[in-house]
Amino acid sequence: MEDGAALVLFSGGQDSTVCLAWALDRYSRVETVGFNYGQRHSAELAQRDKLRASLRELRPTWDERLGTDHMLELPELGRLSDTALTRDAEIEMTEAGLPSTFVPGRNLLFFVYAAALAYRRGMRTLVGGMCETDFSGYPDCRNDTLQTLAKAISLGTDASFIIETPLMWIDKAATWALADRLGGDRLVDLIVEESHTCYLGVRSRRHEWGYGCGHCPACDLRRKGWEIWKRETGLA
Repeated sequence: MEDGAALVLFSGGQDSTVCLAWALDRYSRVETVGFNYGQRHSAELAQRDKLRASLRELRPTWDERLGTDHMLELPELGRLSDTALTRDAEIEMTEAGLPSTFVPGRNLLFFVYAAALAYRRGMRTLVGGMCETDFSGYPDCRNDTLQTLAKAISLGTDASFIIETPLMWIDKAATWALADRLGGDRLVDLIVEESHTCYLGVRSRRHEWGYGCGHCPACDLRRKGWEIWKRETGLA
């Protein structure tokens, strides 16, 4: 096992990009893993290479630390999931009291697959962008869920795995602020221009905070966070 190494769950979205920058600031070797599960917003996957290349250019140390990227195909997850993220369906609240964008088991599977990859790569730290503050009610984004999962993975592999979630207790405005602290205007601009959050996969509409439809829950969170952060910093 290599100390100082981390595997980041990297979708190409705002949160995972901030988490990747956070990891590059802390670990000597950082690798990334993405998942193609038939998501409706697959536009995010197309942004991953652009974001990784641009992060390398932001700081020499980040360039030295950023290692291999991995892409895992999980088509069965999309086939099993009757959700607004995997079907052409309305985004709404369901009878279960959860958004129709909730993909059951998604984050659980992501971390199990990431752990299997990390085990082979000699890494024991997994980093994800889940958070309880702006988490849309997803039960697999809760800290208790993920830390319990980390224990199960550790027991199941007989290895001490750690799941790091640097955004767990902050809202979207604080996520923009964290990006600013980590990489200044250049990182904020990169996230605006190249990261993708919109659930509908829209990249034809440019807003002050980035690309997206402007009205889905993901765009709404990103926009509100941007506006609050700008007001708090006196830039609005």
